[in-house]
Amino acid sequence: MNAEAPVEPGRIVLLTASHRVAPGLLSWPAWRTLHAADRVLCADADHPQLPYLREAGVGVEIAAPTAQELVDGCAGGRTAVVLAAGEGDQALTDGLARMAGSGRVQMPDLELLPGSYDLPGARLLDLVQVMDRIRRECPWSSQQTHKGLAKYGIEEAYELVEAIEDGDRDELREELGDVLLQVVFHARIAQEASGEEGDEPFSIDDVAGTIVDKLIHRHPHVFGDARAETPEDVKAHWLRTKAIEKQRDSVTDGVPLGQPGLALAAKLAGRVRTAGLDVELPAREDGDRAVGYELLAMAVRAEAEGYDPEAALRAAARAYRDAIRAAEAMARD
Repeated sequence: MNAEAPVEPGRIVLLTASHRVAPGLLSWPAWRTLHAADRVLCADADHPQLPYLREAGVGVEIAAPTAQELVDGCAGGRTAVVLAAGEGDQALTDGLARMAGSGRVQMPDLELLPGSYDLPGARLLDLVQVMDRIRRECPWSSQQTHKGLAKYGIEEAYELVEAIEDGDRDELREELGDVLLQVVFHARIAQEASGEEGDEPFSIDDVAGTIVDKLIHRHPHVFGDARAETPEDVKAHWLRTKAIEKQRDSVTDGVPLGQPGLALAAKLAGRVRTAGLDVELPAREDGDRAVGYELLAMAVRAEAEGYDPEAALRAAARAYRDAIRAAEAMARD
C-alpha cells in the first residue's frame, strides 16, 4: 500500500499597513499577494483599507478565525492573507506562535508583509491627532488662548537652551518635544480663530507650508542656481532675500524687545554691523543707569568679536552657581 502524499501546509500572510499613510497606498508586493491569495480575511468591518481593496477587485471576508481555523484553512497549499487591524491581532499571533512552538503541527509558511511604511516625520501626524483630541476633550486645554500660553513658550525655550548647554541628549529630546508641543498647540487654537484669537483661521499645515516656502526661498544655493561656498555666503543670501521680503523701514524692525537685555543689545549690534551703519553708542549716564551703558558697550564688543554675550554670561553664571554650591558644601562640612 502506497503511503498518502503529505498535505501541503500552505501559507499565512499577515498584512500590515501604517495608519499614517493614506488608505489604498499599498506596496506592489502587497497588491500582488492580495490578488493571488485564496482568501483575504479581516476582523474589522470598518477597516480603512476595505473600500480600496474592493475597488481593486479583491474579495475580503469579514471574519476573525482562530489560529487553528486559519491553519486548517491553508491545508492543500492555500494562501490566506489576514489584513491586520491598526492595533494588530494579539490573540491570533499568540495562537500561531504556540502552535508553531509545540512541534506537533505542520505549520503553513508564516510571513509578515508590511504593505506600507511610515515616512520620516510620520509621528508628527500622531501629535496633530493627539493635540486635536486634547483640545476638544481636556477642560484645561480647551480653554487656552495664544496669550495664555505665551509664558509657556518662553519657559520651554529656556529649558531647551539649558538642555543644550548641559549636553544631556535625553533631556534635549524631551525639551525639543515640549517646544514642538507649543507650536502644535498654538496652531490648533488658530484653527478656531474666534474672539481674541483673530478672524482668519490657519492650521498646522499652513504653518508648515509657510516655513517650507521661506526656507526654499532663502536657500537659493540649495534649491536654485545661486552659489554659496562658505557659511558667510549663506548668511549673505539669507539677509538679502529677507530684506527683499520684509521691506523694512529700519534695520531694527523685527527685533523683539522682550528678549534678555544682552541678547537684545547683541542683536541690534549685529543688525548695525551687517547694514554697514556707523552708529555711536549712547553716551554713558550717571547714577544707577550707568551700568546699563557699560553692559551695552560690552555686548556690542562681544558681538563684533563673534561671541554671544548672553551665552557667555549664562556660562559665567553657571560657573558662579557651582562655586556657590561648593562654598555651601564646605560650610556644611
